[in-house]
Amino acid sequence: MTHTRLTVFLTTSVLIATGVVGTTSAHAADDPPGTEASAAAPVKVDPNDPELKLPDGATLAQAKVLDIKSVVEDQSGDERREDTNTSVTFALQAEVLFGKDSAKLGAEAKSRITGIAEEIKNQNATRVRVFGFTDNLGSSAHGDVLSKQRANAVHDILTETLNDAGITYEVRGYGEQYPIADNSTEAGRKKNRRVEVSFPRTES
Repeated sequence: MTHTRLTVFLTTSVLIATGVVGTTSAHAADDPPGTEASAAAPVKVDPNDPELKLPDGATLAQAKVLDIKSVVEDQSGDERREDTNTSVTFALQAEVLFGKDSAKLGAEAKSRITGIAEEIKNQNATRVRVFGFTDNLGSSAHGDVLSKQRANAVHDILTETLNDAGITYEVRGYGEQYPIADNSTEAGRKKNRRVEVSFPRTES
């Protein structure tokens, strides 16, 4: 079966944050786990430079550089792969792996998870994160439990396939936290119902 793939390259540059008393700003805690900046800023900015335009009372936060990210998603949206210079993340939609409101893996699930296991082996990864997510339908408590059960199910297949005691796993269920699409539409909720497997890239 052939999938049409959509490839998106996202390039980020130095981020310079300013903080002003009485204003609100985004914090790293609001971002999904694993999205932390991984490199030091290559350029220092002089906060006293007269060419630097800051609002009165504002100060510069520490600059950071985010990774260059390549995103490949099949046309159906069932599977997405994100590559940065430091990590690989696979996201599989829950419907591909499980029945409705279930943590029991379906017939197609094992082959897809086995494919991810092969990539983990190719990257010689020794740390793997398996995170489950749901949409915002139903209670938050139910979503937390279901997402953790689904993450555990994927983890079980990975450990069985890789059979490597040298790999450390972090398995979590985040429920409706960290949506990647709009929960007000079914298409968006489908994207949010997912299990993500991430691991470091081999250093070249």
